[in-house]
Amino acid sequence: MIKKFIKKFTPKRILSAYHFSLAFLGAFFYGFPSRKIKAIGVTGTNGKTTVTEMISKILEEAGFKVALLNSIHFKIGGRERVNDLRMTMPGRFKLQKFLREAVDSKCQYVILEITSEGIKQYRHKFIDFAAAVLTNLSLEHIEAHGSFEKYREAKGEFFKACKKVHVINKDDPNASYFLQFPADSKILYSLKDKDRFLSKIRLLGEFNIYNAIAAIQTGLSQGVNLVSCLRAIEKVELIPGRMELVISEPFKVFVDYAFTPNALEQVYKTLTKSPNHPITQSLICVLGACGGGRDKWKRPVLGGIAARYCKDIIVTNEDPYDENPVEIVEQVARGAENISLNQDLNQRKSAVLKILDRRGAIREALKTAKRGDIVIITGKGSEPSICLAGGKKIPWDVRKVVKEEFDKL
Repeated sequence: MIKKFIKKFTPKRILSAYHFSLAFLGAFFYGFPSRKIKAIGVTGTNGKTTVTEMISKILEEAGFKVALLNSIHFKIGGRERVNDLRMTMPGRFKLQKFLREAVDSKCQYVILEITSEGIKQYRHKFIDFAAAVLTNLSLEHIEAHGSFEKYREAKGEFFKACKKVHVINKDDPNASYFLQFPADSKILYSLKDKDRFLSKIRLLGEFNIYNAIAAIQTGLSQGVNLVSCLRAIEKVELIPGRMELVISEPFKVFVDYAFTPNALEQVYKTLTKSPNHPITQSLICVLGACGGGRDKWKRPVLGGIAARYCKDIIVTNEDPYDENPVEIVEQVARGAENISLNQDLNQRKSAVLKILDRRGAIREALKTAKRGDIVIITGKGSEPSICLAGGKKIPWDVRKVVKEEFDKL
């Protein structure tokens, strides 16, 4: 609450100066470590974590020692720990400390997941980036930035800061915006590249093909040969909490991090129409709305998307923070109920349940599922906690909960 008060009543110029100063002080205190390592930053609305993981695997396959910081974990060489900060991109001092540890451990590369909020607070400053990667851009963090244009501008600031290599999704409608920023090398990638690059990929979904191509192009930009890139990608069987199969029989249970409208729809499309994995059975979904107090506009949108693809919908609590969780659930459910009344997909109506307790919602989904059905639980992925009012966190692992409740059936 104190932070919100300070942000609301402090002039933007003073806040900007404060964040910029912290970025400089963090880099200065740790001796500007990025000057002694090659940093690669990945930004975009969806796919950032998966692409950072894939780039890391490619560089390791090529024989480099790599450090990696994303929403899942902090990793330096063979050592790793869970990212339990609930911040994809840590504050300036934590970030610069991580870079210093990577340098001291003789890592040649560090891969960083770059967020718009982090850019807004200059956390990317005083890091010498060897490459900037764009996955895609869609509506997200609109309330935090004020508009989609300002959200896009925040991402653009990262590309302005990196003058060396830009790797950009050519198929994204915003590609031309990012192409305006100068760089020594600009690499465009497209889904059309898939036949050239990918003989097979183990991860589900067209979006993961995009992620793989982005990672391969980034590897190539760093001098890694195509054979090593492909070998690394073909070894990637699982990204924690990203289309992760937790139960396979008698019905399937998937866990995915998706909490934006575009990501959620891509997940549902993959599970209902994947050509490589022909899944045509009933879809049962458990969803919420990530982050109380944020992007309230998308709550009914998420519910509406679920209603277009899922037979049974269970709306539940996710990370309410200081907002009333009942109101959040109602807003998501309202979107699902409105769509289900006028549904044109397969001419069916979705059943919508509201169960506030997240474990209880998962239990109900598992009880509802029959042989051949698919349960998809979105929003939390591999996150290790649920955030409640007053900064309280309770431990949480959705995969563990699914297995515990499944064993009780």
